[in-house]
Amino acid sequence: MRIRGDGGGDEEEAAMAVVSAPPQHLVFAYYITGHGFGHATRALEVVRHLIAAGHDVHVVTGAPEFVFTTEISSPNLHIRKVLLDCGAVQADALTVDRLASLEKYHQTAVVPRESILRTEVEWLNTIKADLVVSDVVPVACRAAADAGIRSVCVTNFSWDFIYAEYVVVAGHHHRSIVWQIAEDYSHCEFLLRLPGYCPMPAFRDVIDVPLVVRRLHKSRSEVRKELGIKDDVKVVIFNFGGQVCGASETQELPPNFIKLAKDAYTPDLMAASDCMLGKIGYGTVSEALAYKLPFVFVRRDYFNEEPFLRNMLEHYQCGVEMVRRDLLIGHWKPYLQRAMTLHPCYDGPINGGEVAAHILQDTAVGKKYISGKLSGARRLRDAIVLGYQLQRAPGRDVGIPDWYSVSEKEIGVRPAPTYHEVNGSAESSFEDFEILHGDIQGLTDTMAFLTSLSGLVENDPRSPEKQSRERVAASVFFDWEEEIYVARAPGRLDVMGGIADYSGSLVLQMPIREACHVAIQRSNPMKQKLWKHTQARQLANGGAVPLLQIVSFGSELSNRAPTFDMDLSDFMDGDKPISYDKAKEYFSQDPSQKWAAYVAGTILVLMTELGVVFTDSMSILVSSSVPEGKGVSSSASVEVASMSAIAAAYGLNIPPRDLAILCQKVENRIVGAPCGVMDQMTSACGEANKLLAMICQPAEVKELVSIPTHIRFWGLDSGIRHSVGGTDYGSVRVGTYMGRKMIKCAASDLLSESLPSCPPIQSGNTNSDEYEEHGVDLLKSEASLEYLCNLPPHRYEAVYARDIPEIITGDAFLEKYGDHNDAVTTVDPKRSYCVKAPTRHPIYENFRVEAFKALLTAAKTVEQLSALGELMYQCHYSYNACGLGSDGTDRLVNMVQEVQHRKTSQDGGPSLFGAKITGGGSGGSVCVIGKNCLKSSEEIFEIQKRYKAATGYLPIVFEGSSPGAGKFGYLKIRRRST
Repeated sequence: MRIRGDGGGDEEEAAMAVVSAPPQHLVFAYYITGHGFGHATRALEVVRHLIAAGHDVHVVTGAPEFVFTTEISSPNLHIRKVLLDCGAVQADALTVDRLASLEKYHQTAVVPRESILRTEVEWLNTIKADLVVSDVVPVACRAAADAGIRSVCVTNFSWDFIYAEYVVVAGHHHRSIVWQIAEDYSHCEFLLRLPGYCPMPAFRDVIDVPLVVRRLHKSRSEVRKELGIKDDVKVVIFNFGGQVCGASETQELPPNFIKLAKDAYTPDLMAASDCMLGKIGYGTVSEALAYKLPFVFVRRDYFNEEPFLRNMLEHYQCGVEMVRRDLLIGHWKPYLQRAMTLHPCYDGPINGGEVAAHILQDTAVGKKYISGKLSGARRLRDAIVLGYQLQRAPGRDVGIPDWYSVSEKEIGVRPAPTYHEVNGSAESSFEDFEILHGDIQGLTDTMAFLTSLSGLVENDPRSPEKQSRERVAASVFFDWEEEIYVARAPGRLDVMGGIADYSGSLVLQMPIREACHVAIQRSNPMKQKLWKHTQARQLANGGAVPLLQIVSFGSELSNRAPTFDMDLSDFMDGDKPISYDKAKEYFSQDPSQKWAAYVAGTILVLMTELGVVFTDSMSILVSSSVPEGKGVSSSASVEVASMSAIAAAYGLNIPPRDLAILCQKVENRIVGAPCGVMDQMTSACGEANKLLAMICQPAEVKELVSIPTHIRFWGLDSGIRHSVGGTDYGSVRVGTYMGRKMIKCAASDLLSESLPSCPPIQSGNTNSDEYEEHGVDLLKSEASLEYLCNLPPHRYEAVYARDIPEIITGDAFLEKYGDHNDAVTTVDPKRSYCVKAPTRHPIYENFRVEAFKALLTAAKTVEQLSALGELMYQCHYSYNACGLGSDGTDRLVNMVQEVQHRKTSQDGGPSLFGAKITGGGSGGSVCVIGKNCLKSSEEIFEIQKRYKAATGYLPIVFEGSSPGAGKFGYLKIRRRST
C-alpha cells in the first residue's frame, strides 16, 4: 500500500509486517480525548503495536483502565487517569447538548489552561517522551511544543470542527474556544488521517492511513458456540457505543435476547453476528466495514462527524438508517430485513493501527515524512467547507463546490444538492409540469422549486450514483401522474413593532424575498406510495390507514432527520382530536424530528379549530430558503406554506388573516414558542414592496403601506442564533404581562378610592371631588386594559411608571397579584423577572411605530430619513433595556452609526440612517434603513466585510421583497405526459 503526504513530500512505502523496533528504546505519550470509548479502543490498536515493538507508551485518558489492560498485558503500558478535555456532552445516548458541551470544555480546558500546560510540560519532561501522540486532545499539542517535543495527531475529526457549529447556537462569546483549539492543533507536526474524515484545516500536513480496526480473538463459530447459538440462526448485536449495551443484573429479558458481560470483547461479537443495530461512531463504523456487517443506525443530534461516517457506510452498502421513533417503540423488523439484503463491499486495508504505529516510530527517531511545505491547497479546501458548515441554514445549505472533491470522491459521494440544483435530466425544468391552476408570477424561486420537483421524477433510487437521502425519499412518494398542490410563503423583516405585537401594538413588517415552498399530494390510503418502513408498519397494524409522510429539503448538512411519518390516527383520542399538550409531547420525543411539528401541527389545528376530517393520506415536501435562527420568521413561513398547501389540496377556503391566526396556534400550542401573530400575518397577508401595517389586537390589517421609492430596507444577520422559544424572550413576555396586571390593579385601586360606593370597572355615579368624568372613564378603561399598547405614554408616565418595579420574583408577584393572565407563558415562582423595561417598551414602541408610519408619507428630505432612523435606534436600545440585545446585533447597529456619522470629502451626506434588532431579539438580524441608491448598497457591503473581519462571520444580507401566501395563492400541477 502507499502512504501519501498531502504536503507534497515523496510517497513512502508502508511496512506491512509487525512494526520492528529501531536501535533505541522510545517513549510515547499518547493523549486520548474524553469522549466515549471509541477513541480509546482505536488508540488501543496503535498502542498495542508500539508496545509489541518494545517501546514504552504512557496513555493519558479518562477511559477505564480495563479497556487497555484486557488487551495489553505489559509493563511497558502506563495508564495515567487525567481528563484534559470533555468531548461532547450528551443529553442522552442520541443527543448532544451543544451549549453544555462548550460550557464544560470551558471549565475543563480553558479555565485551568495555564495550570494544565505547566503540569503537562513537567510530566512530559519527567518521562522523557520522544513523541506526543494525540487523539485528539488539543492542549496536548501545545504542551508538546512548550516542552520541545514533536507531536502527531491520529483522528478522523477535530474538536474545532465539532464545536464550530455549537458556537453558532451559543453565541459569539464562545468563539474563542474554537480559535484556541485550532491554534493548539497547529503545533502538531502532521495528522494521521483516518477514513471517514471531516474537514480539518487546522493541521498543516496530512498522511492518510487505513482503517484502524481491532483484531479478532475468536472465530465466528467459537463465539456462537460459547453463546449457545447455532450457525444457522440470525443474530443482531445491539451496540450503542464502544461497548455492547448491557442490562442490569435483575432485569428480565424478552425471549431470544442474550445479556452479555459489560467487558465482552465487541469485535468478536460483531464478527459473529449477521447485523448490528446502534449509533454511528468511528469504532462501530470501521469494524462494521471490516467485518462486512450490515449496520442499522439511528441518527444522533448535533454529532457533526456523523454525516461523513454515514456516507462511507452507505457507499459501501453497509448501512440502513432507522427512524428514532421506530427504535423507541421496537418497530425494528423492516429495517433488519432490509439490512439482511445488503452486500457490504468494503475491500480496503484494515491495518491502520499497524501503519500508524510504524509512522509514529519513524517520526520519533527523526524521520521526515513531510516535505516541509505547507499543504495550502488542502487547508484552503477544508477551511472553505468548514466555513460552509458554520454558515449553513436548513433549507439554505450551500452545496460544496464541485472543485472540492478530496474527501467526497475518495468514497464516491457527491455533495448534497440544494433545492436550486436540478438532480436529473439536463432537460428537466419547471415546464415539465402542466399548471392547472395558479400563476408562478415570475418568481424565480418558485421556478427553481418546480425544476427541483422535475428533477425528482428523473431520480432512480436504484441508480448506482449516490443521491441525497432526502431527494431519494421524495422521489418515491409522489405519484407523478396525479395532481400536486404547491403553496409559497415568505419570511419577514421586522421593520418596526417587534416584540410589542403580543401587547397589541401597530407593527410594520416587510415580506422578504426568501420563502418556503410546500408541495402536497393527497391519496387514497390503499394507493399511497409508501416508504419501506411505513409499509411494514401498516402491514403490522392490519392494513392501510391514512398516513402522513413528510420530506424536508436542506437536512443533509443539518442536524435534523430528512423525513417524518405518522399515522393520522395518532392525532385522534377516540372520536376527538388529541389535545395540543399531548401533541407537543408527541413531537418532543425525538429532537431530530421536532421540526415536523411546524408542518404536521397545522393538520391538528385544522382538525381541532375547524373540525376538518382527514380520511386521505398525505405526502408533503417542504423546501425553505428562509434561514433558521436569523430573526426572519423561518418557522412562520413553514407553517403558513404548509397550511396553505393543505387547504388548497382539501378545498378549504380560509382567508389569509384567519389562516395566520390558526398558524399562530401551531407555534404557541404545539411547538411551544410564545410568539405573537405578526410573523404569520406578514407571511400570509403581505405584499411585495409594501409594509404590512397591522394592529395586533389580535390581528387586524390596517393597510398595506407602499415603501417610498427613495427608501430601502435591508436585513443583516448577526450570526447569533435567535429563537422565540428561548428563555430570554419568554421571560420578557412574562415581565410585560406582569406589568399590565400591575397597571390594571393600580387603576382599579385609584378608581375605588375615587368612587368608594361603586364597584371598580362598572358604570355609576361619577360625581367626585377628585376626578372629573373623563378622568373616571380613563381609569375604568385602564382597569380593564386588554392590550398594554392602548395605554398612551403620557398616562403611563403620569400615573403608573413610578410604581412599576425594576425586578420582581415570581413568588412575590403570584402572592400579590395571583396571575399574569397570559395563556402561553407561566410564572416560575423561583425566578426573578425584569418588569419595568418590558412594560415600558411596548407602550413607547406603539408610539414609535405610529410616528414611523406617519413619517413614511412625509416630504422626501434628509430630515425625514433621519427621523425614521432615530425611531429605529430608540427601538433597538429599548430591546437592550429589556435584556433582548446581543453583542452581534449591537456591533452591526454601531457600524451603521459609524458609517452614518463619519465625515467624508464626498458630497451628499449619509446614505444609511438607522438600524434596529428585529423580531424576538437575543441575536438574529438587524433591519437597516437607508436611501435607495448605489452608495447605500456599497456601505451595506462594507459593513458586511467589517463584521466578518471583526467576528469571523460573514452576515447574510436580506434585500428585496416578495408576495405573501394569500397573494400567491396556490399552484395545482401535474406532470406532462411523455
